[in-house]
Amino acid sequence: MTSAVPTAAGTPSTPGTPPLNMCGPDFPFAYDSYLEHPAGLGQVPPQHHGTEVAVIGGGLSGIVAAYELMKMGLRPVVYEADRIGGRLRTEKLPGCPDDVVAEMGAMRFPPSSTAFLHYVDRVGLETTPFPNPLSPATPSTVVDLKGESHYATTLADLPEVYREVARAWERTLEEGAQHSRMQRAIRERDTATQKEIWNDLVRGLDNQTFYGFLCESPAFASFRHREIFGQVGFGTGGWDTDFPNSILEILRVTYTGADDDHMGIRGGVQQLPRRLWEDAPDKLVHWAQGTTLESLHGSGPRPAVTALRRTAAKGSPSGNITVTDASGSVRTYPAAVFTAQSWMLLSKIDCDDDLLPIDHWTAIERTHYMESSKLFVPVDRAFWRDKDPETGRDTMSMTLTDRMTRGTYLLEGSDPDGPAAICLSYTWCDDSLKWLPLSAGERLEVMLSSLSKIYPGVDVRSHITGDPVTVSWEDEPYFMGAFKANLPGHYRYQRRLFTHFHQEGLAERHRGLFLAGDDISWTAGWAEGAVQTALNAVWGVAHHFGGGTDASNPGPGDLFDALAPVELPED
Repeated sequence: MTSAVPTAAGTPSTPGTPPLNMCGPDFPFAYDSYLEHPAGLGQVPPQHHGTEVAVIGGGLSGIVAAYELMKMGLRPVVYEADRIGGRLRTEKLPGCPDDVVAEMGAMRFPPSSTAFLHYVDRVGLETTPFPNPLSPATPSTVVDLKGESHYATTLADLPEVYREVARAWERTLEEGAQHSRMQRAIRERDTATQKEIWNDLVRGLDNQTFYGFLCESPAFASFRHREIFGQVGFGTGGWDTDFPNSILEILRVTYTGADDDHMGIRGGVQQLPRRLWEDAPDKLVHWAQGTTLESLHGSGPRPAVTALRRTAAKGSPSGNITVTDASGSVRTYPAAVFTAQSWMLLSKIDCDDDLLPIDHWTAIERTHYMESSKLFVPVDRAFWRDKDPETGRDTMSMTLTDRMTRGTYLLEGSDPDGPAAICLSYTWCDDSLKWLPLSAGERLEVMLSSLSKIYPGVDVRSHITGDPVTVSWEDEPYFMGAFKANLPGHYRYQRRLFTHFHQEGLAERHRGLFLAGDDISWTAGWAEGAVQTALNAVWGVAHHFGGGTDASNPGPGDLFDALAPVELPED
């Protein structure tokens, strides 16, 4: 994710250097290698082949879990309240070709998302460079702060103060977080060094906010530098809405390169879960060749889950999971995977208190979700590439600003003269809440007004060819937020949720239900976290049925004792 304030922090990737990946630092298990191994992810005893397992939530995590459970010979039964994809939600724009879409949720993916990209490759999707600020895919960028605009095609075009901020951030990461050393350890799959660095940081920084981390750095002694950094950011835009969150959340992003070199999915990322739903795996146990999740479900996923209960099971001390759905159907399963936003267990679903241990309920209750909103419009063409006859500059640019729009992205298809789209505004938290009560049309007027002050001679409205498309994830009934972001002091809660798949330490009555999804992961908001926790849950289900992995390809639970996240004291 190239930024308006890019940094050289960390060890750069050079030819022959292992790439960064998101397999760490909390739990440095090599999910990508696990997926690529010819032995597969494991197996269950033959007597369990064909056994139904409930998978609650049809987002990426749920579909990946269901897909891999099916390959093992189990029969996943997917429940989905809305549509397959979850927050991988792609909307078609009127009059636009298939490769010009509105990505309402996840829209950009770093190369370090190696487990996610395994499935992208599996279903034959094409990636394209995402037009982030100052990236090679972006013709030009405008940074507009305090009423002053700066036009840039490279960092050198911006005032020196932006480079000062970049250097301050690089220095802060090095002095406060051993950034280069950690990135080198991640590249080399050096788990011992990762854990040495990270465990000490967790103990020292769990109570620290992002903003507090900046303020304690001599490099950010200047309030002006902190203000610019917050408004423009080190990633795809301003990060001041993230300032109250734990600094550990931010380091997980920078260490793993999740903030760099983003790609989009041509035609929209929602194709990924949909194609997995329809995909016939090459290697299947029990099921006939050509079996798919779609073929196992007939008319589609089961509807929304309304209740979850623990029920007695003959000869099994862990009991069963009984699921009631919106149709009134009641089904009982020996195991279940829950991949929806965890808040659903507190609000939309009637749950047994004994569904989870009390400490896990507390962790769910303390979950903090970030709000996020977007507004897209279709336009007749990529008019922003027109040159101003007086200045020779692009008519309009990718824009970062402290005005209401915050981030404006210009989206083109493969036809340079064909219809295109503008993400007029992409906002977070307080910025998102400011326009939550507004309709799509009202939002459009606010954003056009803001952009007219930055581009006074550009009639954006004249190029719009259809109605705006918008989303506020905090107002979506099955999400109530875009993604989790831990606050200071939340590490212990996150550890409980992430390690839930490894159930040897749980009482028998609490086993058999497995939490997954990006909000259970250490990298909430990234599709990679959704995939990783799905793979954890698959290992947990196989283990629950008495199965296991091949000795040549141990799974996340097999290596748990060696790689487990550091446990902080409770007293």
